[in-house]
Amino acid sequence: MNTSLQNLNLILQNQWRDFMSVLEPLDGLIEGFIYYYPLFMAYIWMFGAIIFYFRYEWRQQGNAEHLPELTEQPPVSILIPCYNEADNIRETVEILLRQKYPAFEIIAVNDGSKDNTLAILQELAEQHDQLRVVNLHTNQGKAMGLRTAALLANSEILICIDGDALLAPEAIAWMVRHFLDNPNVGAVTGNPRIRNRSTLLGKIQVGEFSAIVGMIKRAQRSYGKVFTVSGVIAAFRKSALHDVGYWSNDMVTEDIDISWKLQLAGWSIYFEPNALCWVLMPETLQGLWKQRMRWAQGGTEVLLRYFRDLFRWPSRGMWLLYGECLISIFWAFLILLHVLYAPVALFNESADESLHDLSPNWTSMLLSLTCLIQFGVSLFIDSRYEYRTGGVARYYYWMVWYPIVYWLINVGTTIIGSIRAIKKKRGQRAIWVTVDRGLREK
Repeated sequence: MNTSLQNLNLILQNQWRDFMSVLEPLDGLIEGFIYYYPLFMAYIWMFGAIIFYFRYEWRQQGNAEHLPELTEQPPVSILIPCYNEADNIRETVEILLRQKYPAFEIIAVNDGSKDNTLAILQELAEQHDQLRVVNLHTNQGKAMGLRTAALLANSEILICIDGDALLAPEAIAWMVRHFLDNPNVGAVTGNPRIRNRSTLLGKIQVGEFSAIVGMIKRAQRSYGKVFTVSGVIAAFRKSALHDVGYWSNDMVTEDIDISWKLQLAGWSIYFEPNALCWVLMPETLQGLWKQRMRWAQGGTEVLLRYFRDLFRWPSRGMWLLYGECLISIFWAFLILLHVLYAPVALFNESADESLHDLSPNWTSMLLSLTCLIQFGVSLFIDSRYEYRTGGVARYYYWMVWYPIVYWLINVGTTIIGSIRAIKKKRGQRAIWVTVDRGLREK
């Protein structure tokens, strides 16, 4: 009996060694991809953003507060979908009325708010003839609110902002110029800036919107296609929206969805960094997690819905963008696989090998240096847009925390959000959810 047990134990040990010999090379490949992919993409984004900067930004005189020269000034409609915006909507509308643009109307849609948003809007409408109020008795979702306002708008150019956003007085003029210069432009995405900066998460997001959001939009525009307009500030050509059937009511991120619908239909999307819009962002880990979960789910929903459309030759311009998004999701799942495998690898390593893995090496130093370069380049490019607030260079220090906080959150939300998108039934209405608006200094 003892001999049989010894033989069985020997067989199991041999099988385990064979199994580990197969996994070790695979683990090495996974480690290499996990490391080199974000490193490679960081330089791709930096290179594209620098191209955009030298093509469109560095020759501009002054700053975003200077108005562009327009051949004409067509009327525009500003659309504001609102849900429980009682704390913010008054300030949003009052700032909008200061636009340095001669002809605009404001259409605010109260989408079944449970607070006194409707009463505030009606009060403001009595004071300002430019404001029209539409009331939906039940919560229909942001996409339906935007669709309703767009159908009621009198203008061909529509400016869409959130109910808690503050639009810079020059923003409309900067976005309108693209529609006048190019009849193929279907949308223009603006440049959101963080309003609330009182906590660590708020300060980190200032750098993130420059180094990640702003830099990627610049790079994507340089390469031809934009993954998404900004949900908080974007302008649209109404005929382009009509061409693609407006916003989809069953997509959790209506901004990503409309961006893909427009570009797959042949319309172009431009990025206008001078169209500033000050927004509120989550400043708690729970609020940040919910926000990034929605973004991740919405991105995957778009990849699933428009997969078949990519097989059409006119859609070839979206192939690289689709591939990059798909690889990013794959990268997140590989990190999960690598984390799950780490205890097994640690168990089979010697003490010296384990200590060596924990020690600094050239790869980690290169990744850290690249991260600092990326934030430095982006903050330099964006500094001209916040000169009145002291610039954004002072937030460079806080960005050392970005990989620790945001990479972990983004990996987790990408995995869970992708699973939710796969399980979601098509046609299920996407309605408003309560969001974390962060803390604001009084």
